[in-house]
Amino acid sequence: MQHYYLLLHSMNFKQLEQYFIDEITSPYGEDEARQLFFMVTEHLTGWNRGQQVININHLLTAEQETAYQNILAELKQERPLQHILSESWFYGLKFKVTPAVLIPRPETEELVDWILQTAITVKIEIKKLLDIGTGSGCIAISLKKNMALIEVNALDISEEALAVARENAISNGTDINFIHSDILTYNSEVKYDLIVSNPPYITEEERGDMHRNVLDYEPHLALFVSNENPLLFYKHIADFAIRQLNPKGKLFFEINEYLGKETTEMLNLKGFKNIILRKDMQGKDRMICCNL
Repeated sequence: MQHYYLLLHSMNFKQLEQYFIDEITSPYGEDEARQLFFMVTEHLTGWNRGQQVININHLLTAEQETAYQNILAELKQERPLQHILSESWFYGLKFKVTPAVLIPRPETEELVDWILQTAITVKIEIKKLLDIGTGSGCIAISLKKNMALIEVNALDISEEALAVARENAISNGTDINFIHSDILTYNSEVKYDLIVSNPPYITEEERGDMHRNVLDYEPHLALFVSNENPLLFYKHIADFAIRQLNPKGKLFFEINEYLGKETTEMLNLKGFKNIILRKDMQGKDRMICCNL
């Protein structure tokens, strides 16, 4: 064992990269394993991709070797890297993540970008915004960071999630009004110019297609809905928006890629207009925008 330790300790970063990839190729595949190595190395050393190339012959310290081995052990259990590192990057901002919140995803960044571009190009006046099911706070905080003058409110049923979101709001220098409530029963007299939500939308029958790193480590409360009523939260949020949106106010959703048609039809039946169904970068139906 001692001989093995000394051999590993004498590795440079180029050798470490191959060792790291070989150790976790089985659960992740080679390309994702390489991406994970880059992310871990940036976290542990502060080197970006270019600096990692420059430092390929740099030898590991004993402390670095221990850190890599500890992270590898958890990755082999398919624990999400964001949970191992307790952080995730979203729209250029760093967010704390725990098992109480969903890990922010690139398609949600696309939703945030769409909202910001809409605010600029359509020139809608947004004074007050509500994010429903805020989780880590990534949507609300990113929008506040880029539209500093608006009032941002963020609602979630989970106290644990709101605790994480509050930390993220502070660490990113944003003032957010957090609301602890269940949108299925929430009532308010406040009027909003924009309502956005990424609610639970994965049906139980889709559970079997999901990876272990999501099923075992991310909050099911924020993920799943019944097969019988997959649009449960969308219907309630749409009804809430009918009551609480100002004239010309907009409603944005992230949606189940398989339910674009059904979600569009539901919104149309409820009287929403200018319904736009938008695909993400993978070509999947992922976002909807509409207004009354």
